[in-house]
This record gives sequence, C-alpha cells and structure tokens, in this order.
Amino acid sequence: MSKGTIKKVAGPLVIAEGMRDANMFDVVRVSESRLIGEIIEMHGDQASIQVYEETSGLGPGEPVESLDKPLSVELGPGLISSIYDGIQRPLDKIMDEYGNSLQRGVEVPSLPRDKEWEFVPTASVGDQVVAGDIIGTVQESPIITQKIMIPYGVEGKIKDIKAGTFKVDQMVATVETPDGDKEVGLMQTWPVRRGRPYTRKLPPSKPLITGQRVVDAFFPIARGGVAAVPGPFGSGKTVIQHQLAKWAEADIVVYIGCGERGNEMTDVLNEFPELKDPKTGHSLMERTVLIANTSDMPVAAREASIYTGITIAEYFRDMGYSVALMADSTSRWAEALREMSGRLEEMPGEEGYPAYLGSRLAQFYERAGSVIALGSDGREGALSVIGAVSPPGGDISEPVSQATLRIVKVFWGLDSSLAYRRHFPAINWLTSYSLYLDNIKGWFDENVSPEWMENRQRLMSLLQDEASLNEIVQMVGMDALSAGDRLKMEAARSVREDFLQQNGFHEVDTYSSLSKQLLIMKLVLAYYDKALEAVEKGASIKVLAGLPVREAIGRFKYTEEKDMQQQFDTISAQLDREMAGTIGKEDF
Repeated sequence: MSKGTIKKVAGPLVIAEGMRDANMFDVVRVSESRLIGEIIEMHGDQASIQVYEETSGLGPGEPVESLDKPLSVELGPGLISSIYDGIQRPLDKIMDEYGNSLQRGVEVPSLPRDKEWEFVPTASVGDQVVAGDIIGTVQESPIITQKIMIPYGVEGKIKDIKAGTFKVDQMVATVETPDGDKEVGLMQTWPVRRGRPYTRKLPPSKPLITGQRVVDAFFPIARGGVAAVPGPFGSGKTVIQHQLAKWAEADIVVYIGCGERGNEMTDVLNEFPELKDPKTGHSLMERTVLIANTSDMPVAAREASIYTGITIAEYFRDMGYSVALMADSTSRWAEALREMSGRLEEMPGEEGYPAYLGSRLAQFYERAGSVIALGSDGREGALSVIGAVSPPGGDISEPVSQATLRIVKVFWGLDSSLAYRRHFPAINWLTSYSLYLDNIKGWFDENVSPEWMENRQRLMSLLQDEASLNEIVQMVGMDALSAGDRLKMEAARSVREDFLQQNGFHEVDTYSSLSKQLLIMKLVLAYYDKALEAVEKGASIKVLAGLPVREAIGRFKYTEEKDMQQQFDTISAQLDREMAGTIGKEDF
C-alpha cells in the first residue's frame, strides 16, 4: 500500500508526493478525513488525484494512502431500486446512518452486508463452468431475478455448491481450476473504466419500443443502440428521458442524473415508486437503479458517475436482460472533464474542453450494443444508451454536441419554439434523424405491418412539403396556394397535432402501442387521400377542413387499447359518409 503526503490542493485536484509505488487509476484515501479519490496522472513520485468529495480545509503535509486497486463497483443482489451517488455510495443508507447532510469520508458498503438473499443453485457439483456461466439465481425484486455468474477469469469444475440464504459477501460455490480452488460469492466487483467483456456484438435488428409516437414511427432507436437528445434549456430533455425510462421496453432502467438540478432527481425519486409498470403491474422502482450526482455535489464525481452507471448496466446486460441507460446530461460530465483538465494545466482544445473529449465520449457510447454474453449458453443481452446534451443557448455547433453526433446513430433534436407552442415531445421532425431505419425495417414489416414504413414515409413527406409551402405562405399568403397544396397543409397539421403531439400526463395517451400508432397513421392518411379525391370532384377546401370527422380523428389517440379497433371502424365509416356529402357543397 503506497503512502505519501499532500503537496498542493487546487479545488478537486490534489497533488501528492511520495507515491512512486502507486499506479494510474488507483483509488486513494486523502487526509485524516479519508476522502475518496482516484489517481489520474503520474509524474515520478508525484500523483495527481481527482478527489470525489469536497476538498475545503485540506492542506500540504496531510497523508495520502493508495488502496492499490482501481475505482470499482460492487455488482450483486441489492442493486435494484438503489439510489447511489457518482461513486456508488448508497445515499439512502448514508442518510439512515449520518442524517440528511452528506458527510465527508463516509465509508458505507455499496451493497447491504446485513441482508440475506435466497440462493437457488442451477448448476451441480462436477459441472464444467467458464466465465459468465450462470450457477444459480436470487429473486431480487418481484420482477427481477439476479443470475449469479462465474466471475471473469475463472474456469474449471464445480467442486462444491450450496443452497440457502446468504449475505452478499458469503461464498456459495467453489470452482476447481488449474490455478487452485476459487470461491464464488453472490457479489463480484468490476473496475468502472473497463468495459465488461462479451463473446461478440450483434448487428442492430430490433427496435427499442418506447410508446412515444415521434420516436417509434419517425426516429426509432434499435435495441442496443445509442441516441442523443440535444436541446436548449426548457425544451424537455429531462421529460423525454423520464418518459423513455417509464415506458421503453427494457427489463432494467439505469438512470444517471449527472450534474443536473437536484429537483429533477427528486421528481424521479417521487414519481417512480408511485408509477405502475404497465407490463408487470409493480412499481417502476423495482426494475430501476438510480445514480444521483446532482449539480451541487462534487464536480469530479460527475466524471465517475457515467462509468459507474454503465458498468452496472453492463452487468445486467450480461445476465441476458435488455437494459436502457439514461444519462442526463453528458454536457455536465464534459464540463467536469474540462474543469479537471484545466486544473492539470493541459493544453485546452475548442472552447476549453480537453483535446481527448471526443475519444472519451466514444469510449462511453461504444459500451452500448446487443451482445452474446460470456458463458456457454449463448444468451443475448442488450444495452441501449440515451444521452441528453445541454448545449449553451441550444447551439449544437458546440464541441460536446458535435463530438456526440459523430458517434450516435439517432439524433432527437429538441426545439424550444415547439416547446413554447406546447408541442410535446418537442422533437423537431425536420432536423432529427435515425440511421437504424434500414436495419429494423424487416422487424416492422414482420411484426407490425408491411405498410408501416410506407405510411411513415408518406407522413414525413407531408411534413417536409408543409415546411416548403410555409415559406410561400409567409411571402404571398394562403390564398396563393392551389387547392391540393392547401389540403397538404391541412393534412400536415393533422400529422402534427393528431399523431406527433402526445400528452405525457394523460393516462391513455402517455403510451401508444405500435398497433395504435399504425391505426392513427391510417386515419390521417385516409382523410388526406379521400379529401384529395373530393377536391378533384369539386369539393371545397373550407368544407373539407371543417368536417366533424377531423375532431374524431384527433380524439382517437385517447381511445383505450381494448376499444381502438371498434373506434377505428366507426371513424372510418364516418369519414366515408362525410366525404360523400361534400361533393358539390358550397363554401360555408
């Protein structure tokens, strides 16, 4: 264990001397208060340490001690429904022991050591096992079963395995390996800066269904894909991430509140236990892990929180689960990088960010994907990452947004003008894109309808035509447009208001199944096609725009799933009747 003394303190950066035997990325305890930190640079016997706690009051000469191990997380039963800070300290346990104020130098185990878990073995004595093989299960919450896996680097024959109740630090099996007997417990640790290994990565072929129409229909993300949500203050980044955390078809959600306001994390903590998961009927917290490193917490710990969260997510992915990770926001993480880079007196890049910003972002996003996990059963797991970006003033030409866009394949560009018009989700359909459409087209054709992609394309074309026509309208007025173009404007308004706009607070409209999305598309397009026919036969645009069926189409999204086919048939019949009555009718 390498020991040294503090030479200099500069905010969250501490320089210690006498640390020649320490290694890069070792965890260290700083001063008599035993503040936790990590070595990020070595020069001879001097170590630069980023401290993950408040450093006020530290001075030269105080002791520094290296623990000779990298910053790691504990992985095992007890993770689900936990609330951690950026370095996996359990905030609820700390509050129970120390009160509401977060004390410095607190050492509380990440996983509870006093709780006992029921371990059910699925392997037997004499079985040959390799890293990643499942040897038993623990029912962690009513909906999540933790699969206890052989740790990385262990391979051999099971010599002994026990059933019963155990604490996380107790051993449940012994594996006979060429290097001697290795004990396996319910818990394993993993260094956060190293991605967990897998057998191979799979190409994206299935969408991550979110129940948000603008996402699923227009800009879908693949299961195991990566998406960025950039947008200015107040455009709804956090709201969208909350919606995706609630409704995305993921078995586990890891939500990282990285440098955002504390009241946003409070909303999550208040809402999630109350919300019922539509698939299981249980509380949403029973499949969620929260990492809370808010803007008033030490800045250096923001940098670690992203890695802590994604390592926990990879652990569940390795069990064969589909995991969705929400990072809110990577801009605050990049600001922490910039602050530490400035303290280290490194050469600044664009806007003061370090030159390695792009590569650090890529290392983070590259850990997403659909994979065949380690182990002999070939199970498939997926980790989808959705990162919010908060560019100052909504300017996405700044370095963090640009570096992110070079990496991710889905861009949901939020627009403050849409948010101010109360159009939510405020995703701009003209600037957003998804590069997964070709990969997942086959899945939609097979599982939803062969018409899905064609309908989507027609709706997009209407919106793009509307944008072009709006420029003409602003110059010469609506009356200058032909009847066909005015009808296009009406149909595009229907796409925007009846399809894209979604009420996250409405108990029915907050989630829209793919079959319901398809029916809404069909109604909007049926109105446009039939109205086009009626115009050719001499019907008035004013009459067509004022048909009562328009209101019925707009209300359809509030129809419950069980009634939607019947309601669809009723509206379709009403549309036919009213269209037939428009021919030859004078303007009102």
